This record gives sequence, structure tokens and C-alpha cells, in this order.
Amino acid sequence: MRRVPSLFLSFLSVLLLVLNVTHSHAQSSPSAAGGQEPVEIRIGYLRAYEPQLALSVLDIPPPDNGVAGARVAIDDNNTTGSFLGQKFTLDVVEIKPGDDALEPFRQMVANGAQFVLVDLPADQVLAVADAGRDQGIIIFNVASREDSLREENCRINVFHTAPTYSMLADGLAQYLMWKQWPRWVLIYGSHEADQLFAEALRRAAERFGGNIVAEKLFEDTGTARRTDTGVTQIQRMMPVFTQDLPEHDVILAADESEVFGGYLPYRTWVPRPVAGSAGLRPSSWHPASEQWGGTQIQNRFEKTIGRRMNSIDMNAWTAVRSVGEAATRTQSGDPAKLADFIRSPEFQVAAFRGQRLTYRKWNQQLRQPVFLGDSSQVVSTSPQEGYLHQVSELDTLGIDEPETSCRF
Repeated sequence: MRRVPSLFLSFLSVLLLVLNVTHSHAQSSPSAAGGQEPVEIRIGYLRAYEPQLALSVLDIPPPDNGVAGARVAIDDNNTTGSFLGQKFTLDVVEIKPGDDALEPFRQMVANGAQFVLVDLPADQVLAVADAGRDQGIIIFNVASREDSLREENCRINVFHTAPTYSMLADGLAQYLMWKQWPRWVLIYGSHEADQLFAEALRRAAERFGGNIVAEKLFEDTGTARRTDTGVTQIQRMMPVFTQDLPEHDVILAADESEVFGGYLPYRTWVPRPVAGSAGLRPSSWHPASEQWGGTQIQNRFEKTIGRRMNSIDMNAWTAVRSVGEAATRTQSGDPAKLADFIRSPEFQVAAFRGQRLTYRKWNQQLRQPVFLGDSSQVVSTSPQEGYLHQVSELDTLGIDEPETSCRF
């Protein structure tokens, strides 16, 4: 007897499950049986946006950065929701960086948003979370990577699909140690985000046995990032800047503000790989990822949006899908009930990353692997082989439960 391929069996089991759910809800769903209006679950998306500069024009974020991921996920939710008497909608509001976020947030809530995705600085994430807490509004942080939002400043009504600086640094550190490249030089920028990532890299070195043999500050003097003569100037400057470094295996760049990191690869005094904010970069997603069904979401995203999916797109997609998955499983549109289910051990969301993802109970951070890639391909994915954990290997990335300072 010929063996039936396991992939076909998996597909058949999923098909039977969908047919069973469809049949049962066709009998029990009010909209299917009585023609009533579906339960509407309104999701808001509030972001601070203006066109940004980058060291390379290829790295300039697209205008619909993140929003595109949310829109694709809304379509995915409605594909299932149409069978279950549920309808998902998305309301997008943009403000300029530095503008007040509270009034647009309150207006969004007044218009019926029950869940709000935010792409805002950390202080504004906290402001809208506190403003919506008494009304039961659930916030999904899809962009801010500050560990403090999950630790000393954590909020019970905030879930985080964006990885933290510590998760990204740990994922990178695991790979460098697996490669047996333990000697690191840390070059960090002068902005706050640079300092936060640099501190996460220091923590990762201590945690996994890396040795930071030297550190160097690259001060932002406010000069133009791209000029006609810049290439020649940089070609002369970077070798001199890195000339006096001790023997090392890798240069780590902490340049979240896009000032110098992209100028390090191929321009250092001695030939060494660059990682961090340039070169080998850690992220929650990679536009070239095709493993674990990644081709499916990439093709669907590109067909709908017209470009490849990036990290913030995936963070937003996962947030909207978390709401959709909870609504499917609970057969409810009540925000409190959905939030309770997302926190529960029964919750998991499939997100094309090799395993079903869950939220950490101690700070509501999404457990997720860290992609390590350059500008064209995925090089590796952490956790690396051999880094074990008593609960989940994903908890080797970032702040673990015994370390947390979050107290809800």
C-alpha cells in the first residue's frame, strides 16, 4: 500500500476541521440562521508618521509601513469570520511625530474601536494605554522595542508583538556564540534608542559569554546623511575610526537612529563582519523569509500590497490575527473575553515562523523567534541549537520570568 504523504494528511485534517466549524456555526450562528447582522469587531491603528531619511534609499520605510500588514490580517480574519457571524474592520489614524496622541485615540475609541494597534514612541504608548484602561480598550504595541514597556512600565491592557531590544540582542548573541565569534567591539550612537540597544547588547554578552573587548561612541554631529561627496569622505573616515581597535571577531553596531551603522560594512580597518543595526541584523521578520509557509504569506501580501512584507508589517499582522484567533475560539466579540483568552494557556497564533506563538504571562510580550539576515536573505534564526529552556526555547530570548520587574 502506498503511503499518503504527511503534508496531504495535514491538509486533509485542516480541511475537515474548517468544514466541521463551518457546518456547526451555520446551524448556530445568528447571522447564518436568522439573517441578523454579524458581530462587528472594530480595530484601530494609531501611528506617528512622517517620511524618514535613511542611510540608503532602499531602507526608507514605505508610507504604509505596518498598516499594510494589518489590512492583510483583516482580510484573513474576515475570511473565517464570514462563517462565524463576525466582521472585522480597521480604522487608521496618522499623526505627526511629537503631536498629541490622546485626542485621536479618544476619538477612535468614541467611534467604536475596541482594540487599537499603536506605532508610537514609548511615552505615548503608555499615555494611550492609561487613557483606555478603564474603558477596557486593548492595546497592541507593534513597533516600540523598549524593554521598559514590558517591565517596570508594563500595563495589563497592553500586548506586545514587537520584539524588545533584549530579544533582538539575545538572538544575535546566540548566533555569534554558535559561530564561535566571542570577541566583540561595540560601536554605539549618541541617541536614546542607540543607547538602549547598546545596553541590550552588553546584557546579551554577559548572558551568553560574549566578550566586549572595546566600546566606541559615534557622535551624531548633525551633518547630512547622504551627500554627493559622502561616499569618498566615508571611505576615508571609517578605516581611521576603527583603526585603533583591539583584536576582535565582530563589530556590533548600535545605531537605531540611522546615522553611521550602514557605513561600517566593508570599510573597517581590518576585515571583520558587522552585526546589529547594520550587516547581520536581528528582526522579527525578513522580506526574504520563505520557510514554514512564509512563501504563502509573502505572495499573498505582495499580491495585495505590491511589495514584500517587513517586520512592522508582520508585527501588525500578528496583532490583528491574535484578535481574530481569539474571536474564532471564543465565538465572541467582547474585548475582555478575547483578552482573557489571549492571556490563557489555550491561546496560540500561527505566524509562519516555525511554531505557534504565545504571549508571556508575566509581561504579555509575544514569544517569537528572531530572524538574522542581511539585505537579501535570512542567514539564521534564533533560538540557536543548544540553547534550552524549561518552558520554551523562545524564552531564552529577552527577559525571562525570574528576571521580570513587571507587576500587573
